[in-house]
Amino acid sequence: MKLVDVLHMNGGMGDISYANNSLVQRKAIILTKPIIEQAMSDLYNNLLPETLCIADLGCSSGANTFLVVSELIKTVEKERRKHGFHSSDFHFLFNDLPSNDFNTIFQSLGEFKHNLRKQTGEKFAPCFFSGVPGSFYTRLFPSNSLHFIHSSYSLHWLSQVPDLIEKNKGNVYMSSTSPPSVIKAYYKQYEKDFTNFLKYRSEELMKGGKMVLTFLGRESEDPSSKDGGYIWELLSMALNEFVVEGLIEEEKVDSFNIPNYTSSPAEVKYIVEKEGSFTINRLETTRVHWNYASNNNDIINGGYNLSRCMRAVAEPLLISQFGTKLMDLVFQKYEKIITDCMAKEETEFINVTVSLTKKK
Repeated sequence: MKLVDVLHMNGGMGDISYANNSLVQRKAIILTKPIIEQAMSDLYNNLLPETLCIADLGCSSGANTFLVVSELIKTVEKERRKHGFHSSDFHFLFNDLPSNDFNTIFQSLGEFKHNLRKQTGEKFAPCFFSGVPGSFYTRLFPSNSLHFIHSSYSLHWLSQVPDLIEKNKGNVYMSSTSPPSVIKAYYKQYEKDFTNFLKYRSEELMKGGKMVLTFLGRESEDPSSKDGGYIWELLSMALNEFVVEGLIEEEKVDSFNIPNYTSSPAEVKYIVEKEGSFTINRLETTRVHWNYASNNNDIINGGYNLSRCMRAVAEPLLISQFGTKLMDLVFQKYEKIITDCMAKEETEFINVTVSLTKKK
């Protein structure tokens, strides 16, 4: 089965949907709000376009998609009123893989517009919305057609599982026990994908266009360090317990690898400068505690919330390898492992955010 067919968040509005289990992603957007606002303010004041064309790449579904949209509109309206400029129309283009739940996005448009009117008044500029299915590792938009690109919690996903020459035995991601060839293969795939991403976006953005990208990353320069992929190590532990119990074949775990790469700021800087199309304006890291949705002393609820978040993100991939029968049990065990870990260790996600301007 092709990765594009199974790499999507759980759709709909149910208990295990991404829409209802994406608070950590929402927290990351809120933390990067000042960077997004600065980039959009600079772009708007420099270009003053009649229609602002804005793409959100890896939009998924749910309230987080519209959180970014509303912040961008409010930023432009603030600058417009401050300087007495004429209104610009907005054209928002929502991109994700074809298997994404676009229906939930467009079913929520009416409620979003109603809430936006209450926040900004009736006179905000006309907004137009389009869906653009496809991989952001390919061309998506006409040449020189975009002013601004935003992407949050998407670019750590790779276009494919790295081509491994050795088995990543007992692991589903890079870890301290992974062979060096596995680490090398993961980086090689990441470098290829991120380079292609920058190349295609440079063709689609107008001169002076901007991007703000946020993704899961790490501060350590060791790709197998715990600050990058520890959450996946704990999933490996859960799956390996089922191997011991005879419920999952060992070979199925050994041949399953998460198509993800948590990069360091230094790696991002190196690839951006090597590709050459963009200037880096800001490159920063932020942290989100694993217990993001609860009181920090409430470990049990914290473990429950995080396991649900991970289920919303990873379940389609796991089903493609292990089937549906054991999913409830897998995530119950995963929740217990996460809860135990949170009780003993300081656990945080590292976010890397980069703000870029197209050179020419």
